[in-house]
Amino acid sequence: MTFWRSITSRRQMFRGAGQGLLAGGLLPAWMGTASAAPTTGGNLYERIGVKPLVNCKGTYTILSGSLTLPEVKQAMDEASRHYVHMDELMEGVSRRLAELTRAEWGIVTAGCAAALTHSTSACLAGADPEKMQRLPNLRGMKTEVVMPKESRNVYDQAIRMLGVTMLTPETADDFRRMIQRPQVAMLSLLGETAQKHPVPLEEMVRLAHAHNVPVLVDAAAERLTIPNFYLTKGVDLVAYSGGKCIRGPQSAGLLLGRRDLVHAAWLNSAPHHAFGRSLKIDKEVTMGMLAAVEAWVRRDHDAEWKQWESWLETIRAAVTKVPGVETKTLLPPGPSNYSPRLQISFDPQRLGATGFEISDALMNGTPRVMVPPGENSLTVMPYMMQPGDDKVAAKAIAGVLSNPPRRPAAPRGEDAPVAGQWDVEVTFTRGSGHHRLFLEQKGKQLAGTHVADTLSGEVRGTIENGRVQLRSGHRYEGTRIGYRFDGVVTGGALRGKIDLGEYGSADFVAKRSFA
Repeated sequence: MTFWRSITSRRQMFRGAGQGLLAGGLLPAWMGTASAAPTTGGNLYERIGVKPLVNCKGTYTILSGSLTLPEVKQAMDEASRHYVHMDELMEGVSRRLAELTRAEWGIVTAGCAAALTHSTSACLAGADPEKMQRLPNLRGMKTEVVMPKESRNVYDQAIRMLGVTMLTPETADDFRRMIQRPQVAMLSLLGETAQKHPVPLEEMVRLAHAHNVPVLVDAAAERLTIPNFYLTKGVDLVAYSGGKCIRGPQSAGLLLGRRDLVHAAWLNSAPHHAFGRSLKIDKEVTMGMLAAVEAWVRRDHDAEWKQWESWLETIRAAVTKVPGVETKTLLPPGPSNYSPRLQISFDPQRLGATGFEISDALMNGTPRVMVPPGENSLTVMPYMMQPGDDKVAAKAIAGVLSNPPRRPAAPRGEDAPVAGQWDVEVTFTRGSGHHRLFLEQKGKQLAGTHVADTLSGEVRGTIENGRVQLRSGHRYEGTRIGYRFDGVVTGGALRGKIDLGEYGSADFVAKRSFA
């Protein structure tokens, strides 16, 4: 018996045995039982203790992006029913993306960040297998990426992870000098800052090309323009998030541009054994993303805008019934998250709550509504809302504004001066750090410097009834690490929690070493 006949015979044997076991109600332990399925009510998220929300904030990965269109879901389901060769699949998808977007070529990536990484790999190693295998060892390759100060952002880590050195020009002269450096492999720009750079986009592209430097634009949360705004300006590569306004799969991205560079980006990504192997894209997401682009071309964008305006009007009509509440419609400040917004303003003293407290109450309520706050306002973004969400949000927001949450009693500590140097032991969920606080005190106001393990920044805050609240921010490359200390003075020590934003929280104990 040959190997394949043996496999076939075994499969038939197990298939027949399985059918017999199912018919008899018997299953081996490793296959589980039908009773293992959840039987409680609610949707699949609620069955595991996760409470869905109404998204009045926009397209954010932390809020799971957008909701895929029906045609995207259908394409992903159909794609899951067949095997294909991934190189052949992406070749076919690339041709269709080129037809739809009028770009030379296009590929689907594992999110916009992956598109940035693969683009950087393509500019560093091209399609040379030896260089591709060596990444992020840049020996024998160019090692620098120019990115103007206005474009530096938290997402440029997707570029930095290749081991390149980021050059950050602040002036036009800086840019013209840096772009000529022989080690520059790429010019990278954040699309929404294109009008803020000291050198116009067209001139930056011209100067880059004069030195054989490709240009990449990160347009993650922007609308897909056809013909593409950036490519018509001479940009070589433009990257989009697939799971934002295009409403493809949340894990998808889109890379469009010069055929040689886009093709090299694909070779530097999975399923190929290169630096981008871990940034895998599957056939279901690939076809779902293509379906989303197909739908984008057909969508009535003017009608969508009018629908957003009508949703905001529903919310405006409800919240302005609350005494002291005012509203204003805001137009998009830039190309990202491009939709009208409704600003809901109030006096926190009169209302009895800040915008942050109102927002927290909405997130902890039923239904759960996410609305970004300011100190004295909320701002509703309808971009990712669904039909019916306007009525739900209107009722919830008006309800909380009418009956704001009661503030819990503030923790109290020892009312003592806290000026001086404090040695701070920080305990993270894993690991620890030694920080220092240098504080000056003027009444209830605190100011000074927060020194972490390797970074430092200005710190400001207050002390009242022994409770100390401090905020600091530390810059690193294109990002900022924020710290919010909240503790009380007891027994001569300062103890409490640090809110680390997206990185969770940590405990801290601080002891004063110098007064």
